[in-house]
Amino acid sequence: MKKLIRNFLQLTILVMIVSGCTSNPLGNSWNTLIDAGVGLENFNRIGDANWRSEGGAIVADKGKGGHLLSKDSYQDFEIRAEFWAATNTNSGIFIRITDPKNIGSVNAYEVNIWDIRPDPKYGTGAIVDVATVPVPIANKAGGQWNVMEIKAQGAEMVVTLNSVVTVRANHSKFSKGPVSLQYGAGVNGAEGGPIKWRKLQIRSL
Repeated sequence: MKKLIRNFLQLTILVMIVSGCTSNPLGNSWNTLIDAGVGLENFNRIGDANWRSEGGAIVADKGKGGHLLSKDSYQDFEIRAEFWAATNTNSGIFIRITDPKNIGSVNAYEVNIWDIRPDPKYGTGAIVDVATVPVPIANKAGGQWNVMEIKAQGAEMVVTLNSVVTVRANHSKFSKGPVSLQYGAGVNGAEGGPIKWRKLQIRSL
């Protein structure tokens, strides 16, 4: 009887292990696009921003504006990004881009990084024209390293900055497309502050 129980328990454990493996296929593993200053080869450059590898990060601090556009397209996914921004940095992560030649909030979701945006309700942590943050902005990025996480699954989107959820949104206008990292102009067309990306990871859901 004891042997029968032991065999049953062993079989139960085996079934649980196999079930766990099949519920987390290799296709859902993280894909690292940027790590320690390596990764420009994973993107196409749009615009005139001076993207380069420097000090263990991918950096831009000059130009009228531009994007690093991913070579792959994504539908449902999670993003984890480590970045440094100045107070006057205008940057962000664009997702589900539908027009890679003319990237903007009218044809993609723009998850913003801009502490001093003139319209602060779409400042850092917001999704421009979709989901606002409280004003005055409580969660700022300037002058420090930050971790931004984005989850987009169907119409549901959640943005987290440094472990704090900044917005939740339900919006279905854009369903699939590449992602991009932005270097943008500052207030009234002034040159924006620097943006540094130390790590960017993405996985499909």
